[in-house]
Amino acid sequence: MEQVIINGAILSANYALIALGLTLIFSIMNLLNFAHGQMFMIGGLVVYWVCAVYEMPYGVGLAAAAVGVGAVGMAMEKGLFQRVLRSAGREENSMLLAVGTAFLLENVALYLFGEKQRGIPPMVQGVYRLGDAFLPANRLLVFVISLLLIAAVLSFVYYTRTGRAMRALAQDRTATTLMGVETGRISMFGFGLGAALAGVAGGLLISVSGVNAGIGTAISTKAFIMIMIGGAGVIGGALLGAVVLGFAEAIGYALFPGSVTYLIIFIALIVFLLVRPQGIMGKPWG
Repeated sequence: MEQVIINGAILSANYALIALGLTLIFSIMNLLNFAHGQMFMIGGLVVYWVCAVYEMPYGVGLAAAAVGVGAVGMAMEKGLFQRVLRSAGREENSMLLAVGTAFLLENVALYLFGEKQRGIPPMVQGVYRLGDAFLPANRLLVFVISLLLIAAVLSFVYYTRTGRAMRALAQDRTATTLMGVETGRISMFGFGLGAALAGVAGGLLISVSGVNAGIGTAISTKAFIMIMIGGAGVIGGALLGAVVLGFAEAIGYALFPGSVTYLIIFIALIVFLLVRPQGIMGKPWG
């Protein structure tokens, strides 16, 4: 039981970074970023490139993943999504664009890195024993970094001027514009921040289980599960969804084969959405 709790906590912290990034993008732009998992994948491959190929410190790799993936996200928002959202009369156009960018990023990564699983050695060695459970030091490092980043992002969103502008934009874009806020700049920054969180999450996971060019779709699926559980566009709901999915995975993998675990999760998700379609913390539509 102790091992399940430890595994669930570590998964939840890493998943929270992914869900938090996706929620920031959705709440600010009302856009489901189907390329979010590919941002995760790019972050992991950037860390691999910096640490394994150029043999630079892990911290440099994480910083490069955050800055690089964040810059890609800002460029996508400014050059693609803003244009489509201004000119398109239907929201489906932006969703199709997000799907297209996901395929583009995945195929670029496949061309550059191939199909192989890429990983780096653990940054710290050793294993801690907690009762009957074992906690690798590298997983503990990932857990601590994830919690620190979550705390930093939440502090930024709730206690800085830019963060308050992001929350105001998420609540009412028209009113925020009338108040003199540069909504285009805030949207671009919010998209970049959400992408950077996904990139850092990928950079953390590559030292645990590795990444490959095709992992993005699975990560995007998990991200959507988390925000559906917690409530779309709700930061607290994203974190709660990450905890639920993380512990559901840990318990499922301890009791069932891997394929059965996600079969049960999807069935439970469907039943849950039939009862509460807006998620645990979301508001009813309409």
